Amino acid sequence: MKKYATAFLKNLTTALEYIIAILLGVGILIMTVQLIFSFRNLTDMATYPNYDDLLTSCFNLIIGVEMIRMLYLHTPMTVFEVLLFAIARQIIIDHSSPFNSLIGVIAIAILFATRKFLFVAFDESEKIIFRATQKVRIVNRILPVNIPYQNQETLLDILMEKLKQEELEIGTGTCVYFKDFGLRIAKMTNGKITRIEVIRSIQ
Repeated sequence: MKKYATAFLKNLTTALEYIIAILLGVGILIMTVQLIFSFRNLTDMATYPNYDDLLTSCFNLIIGVEMIRMLYLHTPMTVFEVLLFAIARQIIIDHSSPFNSLIGVIAIAILFATRKFLFVAFDESEKIIFRATQKVRIVNRILPVNIPYQNQETLLDILMEKLKQEELEIGTGTCVYFKDFGLRIAKMTNGKITRIEVIRSIQ
């Protein structure tokens, strides 16, 4: 019963995230159209939108777009971009004290340092499942990845060799990692590996 409830809640939250993303997208589209039609007043600094209003509106729309990406992509990079634009907006629009601006610049520097030193290569990745008997040369053509191989080697051959080198136990979910890609056992049938997931770093 718990398994079905968990699956239901997972599907429900995913659906709600997409609904919220769609509603947010519609709202941003309407606000963008309103902003375009309000440009006839741009020359009058006493009415909306003056320069400050224009910057504020554009930053808000950009942050909204990044939030939509965050809702459907679920990657650390999308969170990073939302935070980056939010802090940049605060620095540029707020026009507060130099101390507050300095704090904002330091926060941005910390974000970039976090991205450089704490994000791992496979935080941003593309994953595709292949048959274990798929030829590596075919996979290299399908994906922009360079899996080293010889002659007619298959994904299973590459995976088994790496598992042997690292002395890892064979089982569903077991992963091996190379420089810019990884291989994961996606499915086993009667003790044999039948599906392998290729994980390609896209950072």
